[in-house]
Amino acid sequence: MNAIERALGVLLLLTGGQRSAVELAERFGVSVRTIYRDVDRLLALGIPVEAERGAEGGYRLARDYIQPPVALTRGETAALLVSQALVRGLKATPLSAELDSAEAKLLASLPKAARELFAQGERIVGIERPPADIFHAEPELAGPGDMQVAVDRFMQGLLVSRRVRLTHENPYRARVAEYDIEPHGILFDRDRWYLFGHDVDLGSERLLRADRVRAIEVGGMGFRPRAALSVQSQIGRAWLSRAMRRWEREGTVSVLRVSPAQAALLRRDWYYRHAIFSAAEDGEWRLDVRIPNVDPAVILPLVRWLGPGAELVAPADLRARLVGELDGMRAPYASAGEIQAGKARQPDGDAPPGKRREAVPADEVEQSAHDEDGGDEGGDEADADHGGVID
Repeated sequence: MNAIERALGVLLLLTGGQRSAVELAERFGVSVRTIYRDVDRLLALGIPVEAERGAEGGYRLARDYIQPPVALTRGETAALLVSQALVRGLKATPLSAELDSAEAKLLASLPKAARELFAQGERIVGIERPPADIFHAEPELAGPGDMQVAVDRFMQGLLVSRRVRLTHENPYRARVAEYDIEPHGILFDRDRWYLFGHDVDLGSERLLRADRVRAIEVGGMGFRPRAALSVQSQIGRAWLSRAMRRWEREGTVSVLRVSPAQAALLRRDWYYRHAIFSAAEDGEWRLDVRIPNVDPAVILPLVRWLGPGAELVAPADLRARLVGELDGMRAPYASAGEIQAGKARQPDGDAPPGKRREAVPADEVEQSAHDEDGGDEGGDEADADHGGVID
């Protein structure tokens, strides 16, 4: 029996009650001094072994310590291995130091085969981080932030029910503000952590991005956890819907007129699905989408991405700028033949869903035959009809 296995055996015996060093030494066939070293190993792992002096003394576990079951199967060990790899693959791991010590305790208690499986973690499990979202570019922060520190200290405050005082930067409003928060939970979304709690000054809940925290400290003021506050209330990005309504009240919005298919595409996006969708004001079958953002670097690429059928209705200056950009994009293809060919293939954008059709060569042939039958007298009218079909 090696030292780790013997230390585990000592731990298992202590879970059953107090044992003397002499009794443990006899049980494992070693010296009392060796048992002392085994107890020191357990203490180094954070296991609360207490010593009682005297004739009736010995070692025992702290009264409030509960030893979890460690008889794991190979499948259970693999499941823990995947979970550990996943959490370590994040940009910040909550309570990372405590995770290290917990892992050491678990390894000490596992049988040899399970320990070997755990040791191969990096070779067996790979975690790919989410790619950068270039479609929803974010401004750079003016000050340094450490998401790991923010998450760790926020969790420390939560575990001891103490307020945290933090400094948070909002790059969209170019504002740095201080908050006094009663921590109630953390939320992970799109490779970043959010801190959720009760804002003491505001008197209501608040959700803050951890990577925008510039400084954070656990204070000395305790609080009673609020049963009504649950981080589950933020799932589904309910916070983003509320934020968009607030942004719309505070500033100008962009209005896009889109087809039902394009609206369905926007509703699949994690961000634009929280915009306001309504029937188009012109009474057509299309929909108006109100987005509380007038940044040309955001809105113009969005309209171009949606393609034909999408129209930027407002603001007027962005609409004019889009016209100029589209004219510039059209210029390299401005030969008459290319433009006419493109028009002939263009679908009827004004038709309702299910009614679209493309102009086909047969239209032109049929129209030409009609022009010949009409003679010179109706030639002008026929030419106008022909142009309408192509356009």
